[in-house]
Amino acid sequence: MQKGRLEAFSDGVVAILITIMVLDLKVPRGGSSLTEVTPLWPVFLSYVLSYLHLGIYWNNHHHLFQVTRRVTGGVLWANLHLLFWLSLIPFVTSWMGDNQFAPTPTAVYGFVLLMSGFAYWILQGAILCVPGGNQILAEAIGRDLKGKLSLLFYSAAIVLCFVHPWIACGLYGLVALMWLIPDPRIERALSDK
Repeated sequence: MQKGRLEAFSDGVVAILITIMVLDLKVPRGGSSLTEVTPLWPVFLSYVLSYLHLGIYWNNHHHLFQVTRRVTGGVLWANLHLLFWLSLIPFVTSWMGDNQFAPTPTAVYGFVLLMSGFAYWILQGAILCVPGGNQILAEAIGRDLKGKLSLLFYSAAIVLCFVHPWIACGLYGLVALMWLIPDPRIERALSDK
């Protein structure tokens, strides 16, 4: 199968998720001073963090499919699995922001990020299992230290939420910073071929 429909569908889902999240940012109804906006900082901060994560997934998904020529039913299902976890990001973003980063919503937010990372790893594996293989992707991923570190940091953040939620948020931000630049391994592999 060709990959075009999968890419178009995935792009549309991510665009809708970002739109849903921004609609959760409500304009204060009490005045026009900056003091009216101050109570909204947790909601805005959670939005920025989630926007970064969704943008990173979209960007790396794009790079992943640049080196993918064909898809199978397994790849389609693995992609839907990733989109399922990403589709929960607006809900957990709102819950975390509305509750000012309370431990439980912040831990559930981390769980969704952890499962999204795990789903991305499964998607990579499904692409590698397509008949004929994908040597460029296999070489680019290598041991995937960055991917494994991400899952480790998400797992640690979930536990650390109950020590102090800001430690967890720092780890979520650290993972975002690690992936902010599109996966250079794939770009290098493409330029080498």
